Amino acid sequence: MLTQSLEAPPAQRKKSTTRLPFLDWTRGLAATIMLQGHVFHSFARPELRDSGPYVISQFIGGIAPAIFLFLTGVTLAFMMHSMERKAVSSKDRLLGALRRAAYLGLLAVAFRFQLFLFGYPYSAVTDLLKVDILNCMALAIVTVSGLSLLKTAERVQAGLILGSAIAVLSPLMSLIPPDTLPKIVRMYLLPDGNYFSYFPWAAFLAFGVGAGSILKLVKDDQMHRLMQWSAILGFGLIISGQYFSNLPYSLYPAVDFWLNSPGLIFIKLGVIMVLLAVTFLWTHHGAGHGWSWVRQLGTTSLLVYWVHIELVYGRWFGFWKENLTIAQCSLAALTLILMMIGLSYVNTNWRMPSLRPGDVCPAEPRRVSGD
Repeated sequence: MLTQSLEAPPAQRKKSTTRLPFLDWTRGLAATIMLQGHVFHSFARPELRDSGPYVISQFIGGIAPAIFLFLTGVTLAFMMHSMERKAVSSKDRLLGALRRAAYLGLLAVAFRFQLFLFGYPYSAVTDLLKVDILNCMALAIVTVSGLSLLKTAERVQAGLILGSAIAVLSPLMSLIPPDTLPKIVRMYLLPDGNYFSYFPWAAFLAFGVGAGSILKLVKDDQMHRLMQWSAILGFGLIISGQYFSNLPYSLYPAVDFWLNSPGLIFIKLGVIMVLLAVTFLWTHHGAGHGWSWVRQLGTTSLLVYWVHIELVYGRWFGFWKENLTIAQCSLAALTLILMMIGLSYVNTNWRMPSLRPGDVCPAEPRRVSGD
């Protein structure tokens, strides 16, 4: 892995995550639904985009970026806890979090440049400034870096409060007149279906910091009870978010459910919490031993993301863009998933040079009913 990535080096990773394989499983499931979602989004015929299969594909795919941001927050909390236990100075703890943000920022620049270069001369120079999920992760980590100065127990409360504040403020941020801010600032801050803006997406990273801190506080024999509560609270968030979102009145002058609604943020958070409980039970009582293709994808998710975006949205298969039927998209999605499993396996076992922050696996923003 590269310098300050979000995944521990292989030698350390085995030591630090042997009891938490469900995190890789969760990440791998998110990668899978992301892959199918991008295939349908790029290749499905325009007249099929109101059909049930396409809508379901995009609705399910809409949870993927929230999972990746949440898990990035979890691993950031792990790093903060580790530095706290090692009695690292406050200055170095803060710099450690900021270095992680800088690493992701550099990855974001490299990613946009690669897409621009491979798309030249048809790609626009303005694409280099597009804000995707790596940019959002970097900015979000900068804003939560101060939590590294707290004790782990204090970070639980601070992460949950910060995440809730970002969620609650998101509709208000949308009220800021766009023409009052420079475009680059708007892309980074204001809710927009074309970008991964700080509001509301950074809320999931803050929630992840709180959740990761909880995971570091509980003992092995408490994990089952913790996951039970995760499922219970998750269903509670889903039901509550849906209920309050459907009320005929609102505290906000205006709110867009699919763009900036706190209700949708808490619904997605609830889905993540339930999914964590399910993957925990599965890995501990079902598929926790031996090789798993889902977990395999989860351990090399950034590599999978980087390569598949070029294949799906680049010029390689341009003749299929918006030209496939639902059945053909399904076959293409299955083929892509198998290809990415193979790439991930080769990367892991033949030590090919690659990017390996396994908890970063973004998804392209797209304004559809599930996002």
